[in-house]
Amino acid sequence: MQQTENNRTLLAAAAQGDADAVRGALAAGADVEARDAHRRTPLLLASLNDHVAVAEALVAAGADANAQDDRDDSAWLATGVTGSVEMMRALLPARPDLKVTNRFGGISVIPASERGHVDYVRAVLRETDIDVDHVNRLGWTALLEAVILGDGGRAHQEIVELLITAGATPDLPDGDGITPLEHAERRGFAEIAGLLRAVR
Repeated sequence: MQQTENNRTLLAAAAQGDADAVRGALAAGADVEARDAHRRTPLLLASLNDHVAVAEALVAAGADANAQDDRDDSAWLATGVTGSVEMMRALLPARPDLKVTNRFGGISVIPASERGHVDYVRAVLRETDIDVDHVNRLGWTALLEAVILGDGGRAHQEIVELLITAGATPDLPDGDGITPLEHAERRGFAEIAGLLRAVR
């Protein structure tokens, strides 16, 4: 009964960003891998809410950055959605598996590229050996998502440039055989089309 209460305290503290309460709950015997009703761990809750100090305390206690909830989200995968470079770096000591995929079959750099998280994309490409050409269940790479789901603005232009510089295959097509350049041209993204033409 006490264990259950400690776990509840830990999960609440992690979600709220209270690092002292997190350490207290762990010291009282809470399970660092406790799960809430959606199978979210304390580390995932901290990552989703960008509570870096909490994440650091949990990682120091041995938390698993790859533990996935009922939507296939993990603490590491969440960093690609939030775009938090600080959280990404806080999780690196936990040795996240860069190949673990979300419910769309994507890795963290894909949602980050789609959402225009320039600093995150730069950092994850520079500081990890993440697969820049990983293809998700939709048949899209990070480069394709940046073009197809991006707005063609400065952030997505920078991301396309970063991905190409990191070795992304510029003409790797989607499941329908349409290349990033063709998508860029169809959407009227002249700057991105220019970047892609330059590396053909």
